[in-house]
Amino acid sequence: MWRAIAAFAVIAVALLLALTSKANLGLDLKGGTQIVLETKDSERVKADAESTDRALTVIRGRVDALGVSEPTLARSGSNRIIVELPGVQDPREAAEVIGQTAQLSFHEVRSVPTDDTAPPEGETLSTDEDGNPIVLGPQLLDGNGVSDASSGIPEGGVGQWVVNVEFNGQGRGGWADLVSAACANPAAAQRVAIVLDTQVISSPSVQPSLCQSGGGASTQITGNFTQATADDLAILIKGGALPVPVETVEQRTVGPTLGKVAIDASIEAAIIGIALTGLFIVLVYRLVGFLATIALGTYALISYGMLVWLGATLTLPGLAGFVLAIGLAIDANVLVFERAREEYAERTSGGLEPALTTGFNKAWSAIIDSNVTTLLAAALLFFFASGPVKGFGVTLSIGVVASMVSALVIARVLCEWAVKRSVVKGRPAISGLAGTGRIRQWLTDSGPDLMKRSGTWIVITLVVAVVSVGGIAVKGLNLGVEFTGGRLLEYSTSQAIDAEDARVAVSDAGFSQAVVQSSSGEDGRENVSVRLDDITNEEAVQIEEALAAVAGSVEKERDELIGPSLGKELRDKALIAFAIAIAAQMLYLAWRFRWTYAAAAVLSMSSVVLTVVGVFAWWGKPIDGVFLAAVLSIIGLAVNDTIVVFDRIREYTAANRKKPLRGVVNEAILQTIPRTINTGLGAMFILAALAVLGGDSLTDFAIALLIGLSVGILSTIFTASAIAILLEERWPYDPTDAPKKVIDPYANVDDGRTTTGAIL
Repeated sequence: MWRAIAAFAVIAVALLLALTSKANLGLDLKGGTQIVLETKDSERVKADAESTDRALTVIRGRVDALGVSEPTLARSGSNRIIVELPGVQDPREAAEVIGQTAQLSFHEVRSVPTDDTAPPEGETLSTDEDGNPIVLGPQLLDGNGVSDASSGIPEGGVGQWVVNVEFNGQGRGGWADLVSAACANPAAAQRVAIVLDTQVISSPSVQPSLCQSGGGASTQITGNFTQATADDLAILIKGGALPVPVETVEQRTVGPTLGKVAIDASIEAAIIGIALTGLFIVLVYRLVGFLATIALGTYALISYGMLVWLGATLTLPGLAGFVLAIGLAIDANVLVFERAREEYAERTSGGLEPALTTGFNKAWSAIIDSNVTTLLAAALLFFFASGPVKGFGVTLSIGVVASMVSALVIARVLCEWAVKRSVVKGRPAISGLAGTGRIRQWLTDSGPDLMKRSGTWIVITLVVAVVSVGGIAVKGLNLGVEFTGGRLLEYSTSQAIDAEDARVAVSDAGFSQAVVQSSSGEDGRENVSVRLDDITNEEAVQIEEALAAVAGSVEKERDELIGPSLGKELRDKALIAFAIAIAAQMLYLAWRFRWTYAAAAVLSMSSVVLTVVGVFAWWGKPIDGVFLAAVLSIIGLAVNDTIVVFDRIREYTAANRKKPLRGVVNEAILQTIPRTINTGLGAMFILAALAVLGGDSLTDFAIALLIGLSVGILSTIFTASAIAILLEERWPYDPTDAPKKVIDPYANVDDGRTTTGAIL
């Protein structure tokens, strides 16, 4: 009863959240520009969390002055600021205003030089806003002393725009000193200079009335201003009070249509994947398969409800994370149903209901272990990845939790209700649990001795590894700009364009080192991608204009700029994430099983990852952040699959310690093959739909996972178990040397059979 109440409550709350809340979409789904700024130490201030927060406040004022709808600004770490500008497709103005990186300072104009004579010590030779040379005195006031600046028309003025500047308590003393110094220097026309980033943005003369008042709390800058120039100057003065300089280390722009296409494609892939997976599960498991499919349908609702409840941002890879988690939900159901089939076949009494209950109980250990390893991979993505890929880690975690609720609570309530019906009790065959299936029966009666040639499987794995390493050595890794630094521009064109024509156009525009590629896009349009080193926004516009000249109208789909230092950092983090993933999962498996099994699982998983990387190297596919998400997902899936097999091996070896190890392991593998096949096919349906419908953004992700899943299934059956056998034979486990402990938490479950659970 409590499960039914819990299931109803979860569905009701998720539905309420879905109807009353709206998901936060990342810029890669709704379009716009993201700029990542990194604060740097200055001579006076260290770039720490406190100074970065102060810089964030200043930059927020600059962004607000741009008039962008619903901008988002947040500090990341101790010295980075993420600025998201929805709808902004041309980042030039935003980058120019936001990226004004230096300190705002106020100086006295000491003199107007008449020759090339060097200024005295403490003074600086510069040029005013009109390009005329001037000599500046030391800084007497900085931007921290400015409380506000605005443009306006003075009372009684007609079309005469001015800039009003107000000083806070910290700045009034410095302003008074500056006015006093300027007024005492008529030779330089009693001028003050406002400097931003070593550039004089205004150098007005001090009016006699101001000399008499001695400064005050405000001033007014006059000149030949238009409304636009007065607005610009006011923005720079008000927003120029950065406590530390900042540098743009990353910039991403996504077109307005790319995200919509990705959302539609992911929804279609999810619907088709669930439909195909559901049809397959129904064919294999009949009534309980149908009920599991219904429970799977609630997965999307629960996932979405958790997403909006947590306030998480849904990104493009995040959509793939949700779709991927569907396969995890199917895996849990398949584990339960296969266990229940075994229980029903071995029972002497009781029927379907206790068999199903024991199936859920017996599968719990493997389900928890496999999902923990996936959550470990997702957590690593969250902590070590950046941008949209971090969102994948968040949504994969949400998806794992939602899939467990769907499979272990909702599906259990529905299935337990169904097997209690008299019509099902009288015809147990329709339940899908009465019978082990033809494949399992064949494997039990005359299955092959796979572990007889365990050494052969290891040799084959080594050969595949050598071929993969050869691809990396010969072809090299096509690292994306995220890991190398540089700029990637992608456009869709209204008419077909040959890659060579596009390459010539870009080269003629002055970018001969650019790597230009073309491919088929959405709705019959052509896609052209241009990859090159770090270039300015103005140069990016030149490339766009060059392509438009030979391809008609072009539309920006994607623009990614990664600084070289950030690229190295992301590359290092990817390697660290991979190393930590291996270490964390090995420690967890060593705790749950034994170090021999942990080492076998990690070596097998590493061979799967190496194979996928090798295939992408030979194929020339990009190795980028999305590929990193795929690799860490493969780590979770590969270990997930291995855990299920090892869980059965542990159970069989505990009950058959006097039998030869290879025979026991082989029997355990044969018993888990139906589950491995059924789960693999269920996940492949979903990934295949994502590969076909996901577009350029998600196709490579789905392909990597398909390869990893396929190789992982073979590696689990052959490589992982073979390595475990060799290690166990070399370092056998003697239970008499260790304190007795219950390994199977359900060993004492009364299952209605004549035998009892095993104690290791």
